[in-house]
This record gives sequence, C-alpha cells and structure tokens, in this order.
Amino acid sequence: MFNTVLFPIDQSREAMETASKALELARSHDSRLIVLSVVQPDRPDMHDPAAVAALLEQARQRFVDAGLPCEVVEREGKPAFVICDVADELNVDVIVMGTRGVNLEDDTESTAARVIQLAPCPVLVVP
Repeated sequence: MFNTVLFPIDQSREAMETASKALELARSHDSRLIVLSVVQPDRPDMHDPAAVAALLEQARQRFVDAGLPCEVVEREGKPAFVICDVADELNVDVIVMGTRGVNLEDDTESTAARVIQLAPCPVLVVP
C-alpha cells in the first residue's frame, strides 16, 4: 500500500521522535524510505549546509542501524512547498512528519498544516 515513504526532517525534537513512526511504517509495508531535509535561507539553524548534511547523515544512520536502508534528499526553499514538490516528483505514497503540537486547524502557518493542505498524497502527522 505504501511503496514509498517520505520523512521530512529538521533539527526539532519532534522530528527525531517521529523517526520511529516512519521506520515502523516503512518496515511494515516493506517501503522505500526517503529522508528529506530542506535548507532554509531564512533560518540560521537550517541554512548551514554542513549542519543539514550532518542531520541527514544522523537520520540515515539511525535507519541503517535499525536495518532499513534509506535515501537522503536535500533541497532548498520553503519547507511545505519543497516537501510537497518532492513527494510529487518521487511519486511518494505517504508523508510521515511531526508537529509541535499546535492546533493544525487554526495554525495555517505551521509546516505540517501547509503540507496537509498541499500534499499530493496522504500525510501521517505524529504529535
């Protein structure tokens, strides 16, 4: 059912906690797993290419250590739009992402809320 799982990651605690759900879903469906990080020029913590590369390697190694190989993709831009573009481009079946616990109906500025609105596939949001 889910041949390809996209797991967008940033440096938040929620993203790293969501990794276990992405791993569980990909394993249970024998899915291809793609880890995506978005370089954001307007955010100092996600602008440094070395920091983003280290984040992607940390996530990749976590999945490899758990016995699930994954691909890593790095793009630049506004996260919600990039996530949806990558999902469309790579024919993703589901996006698994965390949220900071905000009310997604009222907070249209959150990345998760925007992805839900724009995604070309189902989105599993992990609180």
